[in-house]
Order: sequence, then structure tokens, then C-alpha cells
Amino acid sequence: MLRVCSRALVGMVKPYNLVRPVSVTLVASRNLSHQKDLPSQPVPPLQQTCDIYLQYMEPMLEGDELKRAKKLVEEFRREGGVGERLQRSLERKAENSENWITEEFLKIGFMMSRVSVVGTSGNGGLFPRMDYRDRTGKVRYTAKFIASTMELKRKIDNNTLPDEYLRGKPLCMKQYEQLFSSCRNPGLETDTLDYYTDQHIAVVHNGHFFKLEVYNSDGSPLTVDQLCVQLERIIDSSPETSMEPIGILTTQGRDSWGKAHHNLIKDKTNKESLSAIQSSIFMVCLDQAMPPVSDEMYRNSGFCQMMHGGGSQCNSANRWFDKGIQLIIGEDGTNGVNLSGAFADGVIHMNMAAYVVEGMKKTDVTQSPMEPLPVPQKLHFNLTPEIKMDIEEAKQHMDTLAQNLDLSSTTFKHFGKNVLKTYKVRPNAFVQMALQLAYYRINQRICPSLEYVSMRAFKLGRLGYMTSNSPASATFVKGFDDPKIQNREKVDLLENALKSHAFYTDMAVRGQDITCHFWGLRLQALEENIPIPDIFTDDSFDKVFDTRLGTSYVINPSGILPCYGPEKPGKYEVLYSIREDHIEITIAALKTSETQGEISNVGHFAQAVEGALLDMNTQLEQTRTTTN
Repeated sequence: MLRVCSRALVGMVKPYNLVRPVSVTLVASRNLSHQKDLPSQPVPPLQQTCDIYLQYMEPMLEGDELKRAKKLVEEFRREGGVGERLQRSLERKAENSENWITEEFLKIGFMMSRVSVVGTSGNGGLFPRMDYRDRTGKVRYTAKFIASTMELKRKIDNNTLPDEYLRGKPLCMKQYEQLFSSCRNPGLETDTLDYYTDQHIAVVHNGHFFKLEVYNSDGSPLTVDQLCVQLERIIDSSPETSMEPIGILTTQGRDSWGKAHHNLIKDKTNKESLSAIQSSIFMVCLDQAMPPVSDEMYRNSGFCQMMHGGGSQCNSANRWFDKGIQLIIGEDGTNGVNLSGAFADGVIHMNMAAYVVEGMKKTDVTQSPMEPLPVPQKLHFNLTPEIKMDIEEAKQHMDTLAQNLDLSSTTFKHFGKNVLKTYKVRPNAFVQMALQLAYYRINQRICPSLEYVSMRAFKLGRLGYMTSNSPASATFVKGFDDPKIQNREKVDLLENALKSHAFYTDMAVRGQDITCHFWGLRLQALEENIPIPDIFTDDSFDKVFDTRLGTSYVINPSGILPCYGPEKPGKYEVLYSIREDHIEITIAALKTSETQGEISNVGHFAQAVEGALLDMNTQLEQTRTTTN
């Protein structure tokens, strides 16, 4: 089913991306107190979705293909047709479930997906660089990192995490509790998303795994001083890098990892060790040094360390990528997190990371109990020749993944939201148009693009998908460099595109996006075992939804920089944060492309984005000057 759905809505299921930020109001309350009162996610009207689809296909298709696509839409939505039948079925499903899309979202986006989770199913968060210079400093910082994360867990467990509101309405808080004590475990055909109640964390150092109890006998969490003692013990117990690093197996494709996992648990010791890792509250990764880089390349290196560990010769084996939370502490002050998108979306990841960073700034004044601490348990594995071969294959696979990821992190210093507000334009919409203009300048075609939208206004809501290449934006990018068009007219085209962006953003936030709706309708056809309607199988449908540009406007509190990777060749993933006087932009792509004409080069694209931002600003400035 995943293969079929992926072909129909290529790039739609990207539940691990960061999302449009929500400016929330925090109120000290019980974090699930409003859960039962949240509205269910609506099923958009069929005719509305078809009308919007007809608008979107105009700049993407032409000639006979456009005529055929329009005819298919009319056939699909005709009175008494298959579209109405599937719509009624989907509406019944929505009436009988808390959220009609989230269950399928998790099943198809994660559990049934068989690609590696590295770089695609997890978000990386690069924290501000620390200045610890020796082992003692690294250990103490790690202890504070753990303690702050445990304090966040305590708030979640005690229902004292502040509620979040958007425009006076409560947001779903369920994802926060799903991050802790969670693991996406591999199977032979499908994964499972599992949750545990154990009271320990897992620590990995030099590829060796340890089980560390983090509560005293009286139920109180270990203090920073106690954690320092235990971390020193772990480091002393694993001075040499493991020659058979079991963690590297979690970087494999899910079929390969599922088979290896199945073979591992045949042995009792292996099964117990795997259980200790999977049931841990979270994973702590004490990394070795990464290859030295210049200051200007530090961010890129840090992003790679957070996303995939740098390869088999660096820290990729010093991970368990199935875990909901991994805290990563490097040798040179580099630190951050790797967080699974299976359990929560990017906005939750960023909020969680901000809680932890702010918590580490507080002075720890807790007195450590006098009771002796149990020695951390080193986890052992009995590896067969077949498993050892799996490890070697995983190393090669991981190195290919690491080498294939292309990253660019830049700071656009020319202006930020302050300048854009003087033009009375929405900063986010402005950047969105710049991204589309940059893509058009490079490839000379309109780019199918998505902007990820949080659905947390609805019960158990995850992500919505706003198709951001509207007819108005297509007209703008095609006309901007046309010398026959006057400046005033170009500004008018931009303003129309910005207004259109605002309209479709509002539609998506209200749960009216056409991408998820079409996906749900197609799934209904599969569930009812009826022929897939022609609207979904025609090549024109893929052309409209074959996303080549995934974008997220991100609020990065506490100096945290997010990153993630694309799930397919030929696609750019862009994160940007618009500050008062500058814009932070991170772009990721795979170096290999599935098309001859479009080779993804993030450096080239980053330059094109900067050029588009400058040219659009110049156009607005010149027009304003002329008008005045």
C-alpha cells in the first residue's frame, strides 16, 4: 500500500519535518486538561478540494495533458460518482475516530516505510556550542543535559507542562509524552511504535551500550553530581572503540535491520540487551571527536553529527536511531539532539529542546543522597558470523548515506523581518516567494512545493501540507525576470502571490489542505478494494504533487539550529528562521538525482535564494521610492 500511495502522492508523507511555527501562549496548567475538548480534524468538502486542484494544475500542466486532467477531475467529482462514494466513506471514518488521518499517517509514513531512518525520519537539533575543554567538563555538561531532560519528563508525567494556545485556542499536547520511553522497533515486514515504563536511560560510548538507572531508591531522580559519578564509570569501562558496533545496524534500511534484529533476539543475552536499549527513557551518546573543520564549516559539521554521526569511522555507530530521543555530546563542545519524527513533529522537537537548554542554565542545588550507586550495567551481545557481516554491510551503507547528503547553512545578513515589515508584507510569505523564484531561475520550471503546517489545533493532529506554488506565485516567478514587465507590475504580481499565500495558509491551518484529503480518498479506495480512480493514476497527478521543494519556517529558541534531510533525490528541504535583521537558512538535498536535468546542489541553490531575496527587496525599494 505504501508503494502505491507514494506513487500517487510523491513526497506527501513527510511527517518528520519541522513545521510552520505557531506563536503560542503558555499557561501553567495540566497539559492534557483540554485534550477531550479539542475538535476533530475535519474532512474538507469534495467540491472545494477539486476546485483548488484545478487551480493548482494550471501552471503545472499544459495542452492536451491539462485538458485530460480537468476531464478526470470532473469525472471524479460528478454527482453520484466514485468521488462522492469515497468522500462519504471518509466522513464516516472521521466520525468514528479521534483523527481520521493520524493513524494512517503513522502507519504509512513510518511503520510500513522500509527506507533507512537516518537523515529522513529524524530531526537534528544543534545546540549552542559549549566551552568545556576536558573530560571533566564534558561529563558535567552531560550530567546537566540529562538532569534537565529528566526534569522535562517529570513535568510531562505530573501534567504540569504548560498548555500551549494559538489565538486563544488550546493545542494538542499529546506528542510531548510520546517522545519519552519510546522506540520504533524493526520487524520483518513492518515496524512497531512502542512505549515503555522502565526507569533507566541508555548510554553509548565508543559503541558500547550501558543501562543506567536514573532514580534513587526513594524515587527522586539522580542529581547532577550522582550522574557525573555514573558517567565517569561508563567512560572508564569503555576506553576502546567497539570493533563490532551493534548500533550501526539501526542505520540500515528497515528490511535489512528487521532481519538482523530477528536473528539477534534468538539469543537470550542479545534479547535482554536490546530490550534494555529499546525500553530506556532516552539515549545518551558520548561521542568521539569529529574531523576538525574551519569555523565557517562548523555548522555543517555539527549538523552532520546530529543527523547521522558523520559515518562509520566517526559516530554513526554511537547511536540507536530507533529511539524517540537521543542526546548527543561531542568532544569539542558540539552538542544537540536527534529526535524521531515517528513520535512527534518538528515544532514539538524544537519546543522540547528549548525547555532542555533553558533548564541547563539553572543552578543545581539538590543535595545528593548518601546511598551508594549501583554500577551501570554494560550490555553484551553474542554476535554470529551472519550478524558480523550485517554490521560490515551497515557500515558501507551508512557511509554512502553520509557522503550523499549535501548541506548548506547560511546567514542572510542583508535584512530581516524589520525591513520587510516596512513594506507591509508578511515575512514568511516573502521568503516563500524567494524560494520559488530561486528554483525557477535554476530549473526554468515551476516547482511543486510544500510548506508544512501544524495540525495541533485538532485532537491528535500531526501535520498538514500546504501546496505553496499557487497560480499567483507561478505568475510572479515567471514574470519577475521578464524585461517587458514594468517594476510596478512586478510588485503587483508579488503582492497577489503574497495574498494567495495567506489565503492558502489559512485553509491549511483549518484542516482544508487538498494533499491530505486526496491521500485519504485514495486510501479509502484501497480499503474498499475498488479500482483506483483515474484522477490518481494519471501522470498529471504526479506532476502536481511530485514535491521538489519542502519548506518550513522555524522559530529557533535558545539558539537551537534545526536540520533534517530529504527522503528522495531531486528534492530540496529548506528550513529558515526570520530574525529582526537577518535570516537563517539551512538547505539539505541528496547529491544523487533521479533526473538528468536537475542535479541538486545546495550551494548553488543557496546562492540563488540569496539573489532572489536581494532582487525582490530591490524591486520593492525602487517602487516605493518612485511612488514617494
